Amino acid sequence: MKIKEYKNHIELSELSCFSVEKIFDCGQCFRFDPDPEGGVSGIYRGRKYRFTQESEDSVRIYNTSKADFNDNLFSFLSLDLDYDMMNIDIEGRFGGDVTIKEAIEAGKGIRILRQDAFETLISFIISQNNNIPRIKKLVEALCRECGEKNGDGYSFPTPEAIVDLGVDKLREMKTGFRAPYIYDAATKVAEGSIDLEGLKNLDTDTALCELQKIKGVGLKVASCVALFGLNKLDTFPVDVWIKRVLEKYYPEGLDINTLGNYRGLSQQYLFYYERYKNV
Repeated sequence: MKIKEYKNHIELSELSCFSVEKIFDCGQCFRFDPDPEGGVSGIYRGRKYRFTQESEDSVRIYNTSKADFNDNLFSFLSLDLDYDMMNIDIEGRFGGDVTIKEAIEAGKGIRILRQDAFETLISFIISQNNNIPRIKKLVEALCRECGEKNGDGYSFPTPEAIVDLGVDKLREMKTGFRAPYIYDAATKVAEGSIDLEGLKNLDTDTALCELQKIKGVGLKVASCVALFGLNKLDTFPVDVWIKRVLEKYYPEGLDINTLGNYRGLSQQYLFYYERYKNV
């Protein structure tokens, strides 16, 4: 990969397995949307970025510099990982299965973002029994209510800021039955009984168990948090879409434990394939 710096943006070239459209539209994050000026824009760490892509191997990122990219976006975009190698590993573990081969082809370019763990936790609690437009609306409302204003956007609130809101205020914001879950998650993180950064250093099963100590967090939400917020790429969240995939393509069963260290990426490919490309 090469980086060229301009006045108000940088350009990445010689990229492999990188699609702005697919990365930000595969259900893993909720603060990025199509931009009126082209591409996709959204907030990361309180800063608004815009991504545009005119060819498969090059991307422009606006409102950044080479230094900011190296400090923040390089890791966020998982540009240190070899996705070509990961795709080969996934296909091999499925034993030449046609479905996964087509799913990899359809979803090639998806990268698992390394998101802020607390933001991911709260976002996926909000996602329960919800649709993506409404999840985005609630997350944005929460950021505007108690996040810090930073230029064009708001940073995601701290655990302490959400605790200060209280359950009643969270209910007023139309979070519904999720209000006590959001409050409990923020309280446990604020007081340190759940150490999200510490969970990154634990094995996946232990991390999942710890996350499920939060009120309202079951295996599905815990798995999403582990995959998208703790960088546990061996996590395979099973939601309605994945249940549908497993029933439709693997009626005899699929042993998820045999899918290796990148099963979370295979989950994203199957999700994208069923939801966007195989309708």
